[in-house]
Amino acid sequence: MTDADRERNPAITYRDAGVDIDAGNRLVELIKPLARSTRRAGADTDLGGFGGLFDLKGAGFRDPVLVSATDGVGTKLKIAIDTGQHATIGIDLVAMCVNDLVVQGAEPLFFLDYFACGKLDVETAKAVVSGIAEGCRQAGSALIGGETAEMPGMYQPGDYDLAGFAVGAVERGEILPRSDIVAGDMLIGLAASGVHSNGYSLVRRLVKESGLAWETEAPFEPGRTLAEALLAPTRVYVKPVLAAIEAVGGTQGPIKALAHITGGGLSENLPRVLPDDVAARVDLSSFVALPVFGWLAKTGRLPDEEMLKTFNCGVGMVMVVARNEADALVRLMQEWGEAPYVIGEIVPGSGERSDAKGKGDSWAVQYSGALRYA
Repeated sequence: MTDADRERNPAITYRDAGVDIDAGNRLVELIKPLARSTRRAGADTDLGGFGGLFDLKGAGFRDPVLVSATDGVGTKLKIAIDTGQHATIGIDLVAMCVNDLVVQGAEPLFFLDYFACGKLDVETAKAVVSGIAEGCRQAGSALIGGETAEMPGMYQPGDYDLAGFAVGAVERGEILPRSDIVAGDMLIGLAASGVHSNGYSLVRRLVKESGLAWETEAPFEPGRTLAEALLAPTRVYVKPVLAAIEAVGGTQGPIKALAHITGGGLSENLPRVLPDDVAARVDLSSFVALPVFGWLAKTGRLPDEEMLKTFNCGVGMVMVVARNEADALVRLMQEWGEAPYVIGEIVPGSGERSDAKGKGDSWAVQYSGALRYA
């Protein structure tokens, strides 16, 4: 092809097709310091390799079992995109993964993210990754890698999607839940920071039902816009929970099980960590749900049953502990800045667990009282 031909018919480049490799490279350079800020024992390499490295021996493990988790943030992401508020959505991404690891007694070791978009906006992506790095710091997990995918035609302008992947480790003899959960054990709930990252398809429907704009002051939280209040990031429970496990000698202490209260609420998540012959009895009058849940219930005319199987209703994590250790665990959690409540106890069950074991059988959670809202 002659020079004249090239002028008449210029090459169609990858950028012409909508993918800007240079923008991707700029993003990598911008997020390297963010990843570096999450370094921990076992992870000290920089971004840029084909894979992320982690040294289990360097992290101090003797006979570890690896535990993995992957998740996203659901349609909460849509609020961040619609309002241009991207700073904390990365914390949600990390929290949803690492909270699932710690309930098995595992210490989160490293995290990887996947950011997909139609056209890469470097500043938006940097804001998201900044939140991911903050979530990793809160969890003591190293951000060792990830993937940015620019896919023209797959996403509308301005849209993006997120996924996260976390790996943790636990010593072989310290995996939770334990098998010695019995009637009489107590349930300690740790307060949620808000709706966390589940149920947002319903949340967004109820916002639409209310007729409120995202920039309107939140009716349940004066001084913040509706978007700001609903984007409150998911609480990361890793450090206080691991401190509790370590303070009482691993699985030989009073903590017998942990349940991360995500989609399905208390009704669906507590049964996942209970043996067949017991159930959980929860006293709904023992805690006060955050005002956001009262607003959601009122706006949607939602009964307690629907609230309890959709939202965390103010309890983001539940500990199953030996009765005589419950008070000590409550005090320890308070020292770590958590808001703990004794919300109920383990009682004898019917032993008729269905074939859906592991997905949560709502009969295995018995409620007394009614939800109270602040």
